[in-house]
Amino acid sequence: MRPILLQGHERSLTQIKFNAEGDLLFTCSKDHIINVWYSHNGERLGTYDGHNGTVWTVDVDSQSHFLISGSADNTLRLWAVATGKCLYTWELPTAVKRVAFSEDDDQVVCITEQRMGHQGAIRIFDINREGDGTDQSEEPSSMFNPVGSKPTVCTFAHTPGMILTGHESGKVALFDAKTGEEVNNNERAHMDVVTDLQLSPDRSYFITSSKDKTARIHDTRTLAVLKTLQTETPLNSAAIAPNRPYVLLGGGQEAMSVTTTSLRQGKFETRFWHKVFEEEVGRVKGHFGPINTIAVHPSGKTYASGGEDGFVRVHHFDESYFKAKPYGDIEPED
Repeated sequence: MRPILLQGHERSLTQIKFNAEGDLLFTCSKDHIINVWYSHNGERLGTYDGHNGTVWTVDVDSQSHFLISGSADNTLRLWAVATGKCLYTWELPTAVKRVAFSEDDDQVVCITEQRMGHQGAIRIFDINREGDGTDQSEEPSSMFNPVGSKPTVCTFAHTPGMILTGHESGKVALFDAKTGEEVNNNERAHMDVVTDLQLSPDRSYFITSSKDKTARIHDTRTLAVLKTLQTETPLNSAAIAPNRPYVLLGGGQEAMSVTTTSLRQGKFETRFWHKVFEEEVGRVKGHFGPINTIAVHPSGKTYASGGEDGFVRVHHFDESYFKAKPYGDIEPED
């Protein structure tokens, strides 16, 4: 796989996202900038400029009409994808660490950080899609503070009105978006901070990564752990490959813990694991520091990784990736 190297950020990447069609790739970073690129050739289309702090998180709606972003400047911003114009800014008490659109694009969920006397909060905002998008409600439609361990990642779950979260303690939970009631939880999903949470295309299961050096696949309804992928380095991101039985994991020691030994050992690889057999099947090198974020093209033909080194690497899979027998000599039953 010949990677396309995207050089448009001056500091480490925080999150990357493909749009629903997969033709666009959105990247955000600690340099306050959001970039958008053509995924097939790595051409930069433009930037969304306006945040005054690290942009921690970004998401795009299913129509590639609106982009939502959260930042350390304590704002949540709505952008027009096509023009790069900031349509609306929500001022919040602390940094916004994670954002996600609902499946119908009518709502956005966000996590704000626990800091300066403020608890970590989950807010849901209704998105008014009428007109030019500048007429939004300043107040959230609902807001709640999860009791106990603070949330680190979130998304809308398998059914409307349900929020799926990962927490600092390692637990995953389901919340009612309207009431804030904790409907279900798995307290021991991980032994350390949940660093990423990505849903399968049909939202029936999801994968989490953690500083406890594992990635786990969970059932979305019951939160039961279905598979555990054990590595030897802390993980920052995990993604599910559509149409193939693989998951992609990325991580590495934190920058301050990195030694010349770990650099020599090349621990900054994207790891491919078989999600059924729980076995590692391959690695792709390239980054010069921990991998912070991984995203897979909706068709499964491409993946991208963003690192502490400030680079985004886009890999288009070779034909052999699609021709390989994913289950060895086992023929799947009809």
